Amino acid sequence: MVQSSASSLIFLNIIFFTWADTVFGNVKPCSAMGSSTASFVEGAASPGTNQSADKSQEKKKCYVPCDFQAKVLREEKHYMCRNLQNSLVEYARNTKKMIRNMMDDHQSSLDYLSNQVLCEMEFRGGGWTVIQKRTEGIVEFQRTWSDYLDGFGDLSGEFWLGLRKIFHIANQKTASFMLYVGLESEDDTYAYASYDSFWLEDEACSFKIHLGRYSGNAGDAFRGYREEDNQISSPFSTFDVDNDGCNPICSLQDQQVKSCSNFSEKTGWWFSQCGLANLNGIHQLTRRMLTTGIRWDTWTMDGKPVKIKSVSMKIRRTYFK
Repeated sequence: MVQSSASSLIFLNIIFFTWADTVFGNVKPCSAMGSSTASFVEGAASPGTNQSADKSQEKKKCYVPCDFQAKVLREEKHYMCRNLQNSLVEYARNTKKMIRNMMDDHQSSLDYLSNQVLCEMEFRGGGWTVIQKRTEGIVEFQRTWSDYLDGFGDLSGEFWLGLRKIFHIANQKTASFMLYVGLESEDDTYAYASYDSFWLEDEACSFKIHLGRYSGNAGDAFRGYREEDNQISSPFSTFDVDNDGCNPICSLQDQQVKSCSNFSEKTGWWFSQCGLANLNGIHQLTRRMLTTGIRWDTWTMDGKPVKIKSVSMKIRRTYFK
């Protein structure tokens, strides 16, 4: 009797666990309780349903509860959006700061230059920056390399702007400049030489000069008539920093010279074996006579170079690059 009862109990347990496995195997965590109950009944009542229907139901199973999955996705999306928003805000802040700093630097440069340069707004449409001016010979141009670097004279009279300032003005990355040389003779006649581009190399290259196409009525003294006269791509030279290319001597006005600057009374210029131009030459103008070493030897009268009373060099922006 005991054996029969134990066998019956074991049999009932096997039936219960089999039924429980069938019921809980069909539980869908994302479904509502009502539909779950229906599934239990359907699973118990018809275990031999269509296999394709079972596969379809299997695909819809969530191994993680769906409400939890949705919450995780929402949090991830919000996290990504916050990061993106913060990145955009930081980028905008940094960009704004960079632009403000650039504008401040640019304004500081303009403020500095506005007090350090002479502008001509009436001459040929305006916009000219005067880099050199000679009139009465009051200011001496017999100067050292250091003087020619930083500039000297008076903006209201005669002056040399300075190689460093000229370099920074003419070598802007966003603009190109032209050069205009205006000449006046002792009998008050005028001539000019214009170059459609003008720029200098940096101080390490001794401010080598570069010029574009010539136009005018004074002749192209920078290039001269002979190859040895050509001053284009020549470094700036003074008596104490000699870059004139006279190795060992040069020929100037049928004379043999060792230094073009020394021969030109210690003035500074873009000498190339001396050449035909030196607008910084010694200059003295009195009521009785004009003593001048200002040279632009392609401007001639009756086959001889014109005696120059005054000169100015101006540059102007031609276009934005």
